[in-house]
Amino acid sequence: MRTFLVSIMFIAFSSLCAGQQFRSLEDLAPSEAYDNIHVQKLDDDPLTTSYVIWVKQSVKEHFHAAHTEVVYILEGKGTMTLGEEERTIQKGDYVFIPKGTHHSVQVLKDEPMKVLSIQTPQFDGSDRVFVDQQ
Repeated sequence: MRTFLVSIMFIAFSSLCAGQQFRSLEDLAPSEAYDNIHVQKLDDDPLTTSYVIWVKQSVKEHFHAAHTEVVYILEGKGTMTLGEEERTIQKGDYVFIPKGTHHSVQVLKDEPMKVLSIQTPQFDGSDRVFVDQQ
């Protein structure tokens, strides 16, 4: 009986760990040429989706109707408008963007910004609303 329980626990634990992964984002580069924005999905499940995003010039003002977004700046420097506030963001900065909050980015250097973007719940892009298209 003990062997059976240990086997069941091992199978359950293995299935939970199957989706886990470790990845260095430091050397991650775009998989193809791009004009302004390149998005690479890292992972997703029903609760969250994570991306690495490269931005050469800007991200137009938009909001997410049903998603909260967390952004961590991996490389580069820019000006972010978040609601009514504008501030400089750069490598190492963390930005929490509640659902419904208007936000945009303007890159300040000639090198692209590289960011980790985590959306919750799972993100399919359908609730990204550009302000100039309302």
